[in-house]
Amino acid sequence: MTRPVPRSVVLDAQGLSLLVDRDPAMAVFLVAARRAQTPVVVSPVTIVEAVHRRTDRARLDWLLSRMTVEQVTEQDARTAVRLLHDAGKLHGHTHAIDGLVAALALRLPPPVVVVTSDPDDWHRLVGDQVRVHQV
Repeated sequence: MTRPVPRSVVLDAQGLSLLVDRDPAMAVFLVAARRAQTPVVVSPVTIVEAVHRRTDRARLDWLLSRMTVEQVTEQDARTAVRLLHDAGKLHGHTHAIDGLVAALALRLPPPVVVVTSDPDDWHRLVGDQVRVHQV
């Protein structure tokens, strides 16, 4: 059975970093999403997490201009607390951003794909409510 086309693709910090660094596989993934007219979504906290001293800021700005930067809300924070609690071994101190981005992904219309380098944590956070794509 074919998977339905996602209505949104959410990037975590590694997904965004790979795009900024011109990773070929991520570039193909982004082109496919754009061809399918699937919005690529990133959270402001993901932007902060992904940027470092050597980040190509002009490229980052160019990429962000082609994405949807979805704001994190108070309700997302409350949902993140619940998700982290329900996941058991995940703690807000080290997984706060993942929790917030998971909450954001869960409030988008399904189906949603999250692009991440840490699928295990994401599966604990969202179960099968969001499709997880490992990079």
